[in-house]
Amino acid sequence: MNDTEQKELKEFIAAWQETPANNRRVFLRIKEHLETKDPVRLAFKARPGVSFSLRAATPDQDRELFVMVDVIDDDPDNRWLSVCFYGEMITDPQELGDLIPGGLLGENGHCFDIEAEDETLVNYVLARIDEAHRSALK
Repeated sequence: MNDTEQKELKEFIAAWQETPANNRRVFLRIKEHLETKDPVRLAFKARPGVSFSLRAATPDQDRELFVMVDVIDDDPDNRWLSVCFYGEMITDPQELGDLIPGGLLGENGHCFDIEAEDETLVNYVLARIDEAHRSALK
């Protein structure tokens, strides 16, 4: 992540007021999980009023990312998360995600919406992140 992106991410997190849905806490948990991956490079794209995207990739990966964590910002008082992967990089044995044709940087994506903190769903998504990271390393 370059210095500008790091600054924008820190400012975004600092300004984000937690709500009863606890999605700020979920976002931080996912971010911290991604930071444990080796190798990984993170990028942050801010589009206030639309989304704030944390993107993770491995250095030698052909694609731009292996996971994109979008904070949907259409209602800043009620933000939610959409965690998306390229369809073939993960499995979804419990069928908790949605296939989004052409929805991930023009390719088929598999997205998991987190509207409120749900320990089971968050752990499931973290497992998908692990799976996608392993796939990106191949």
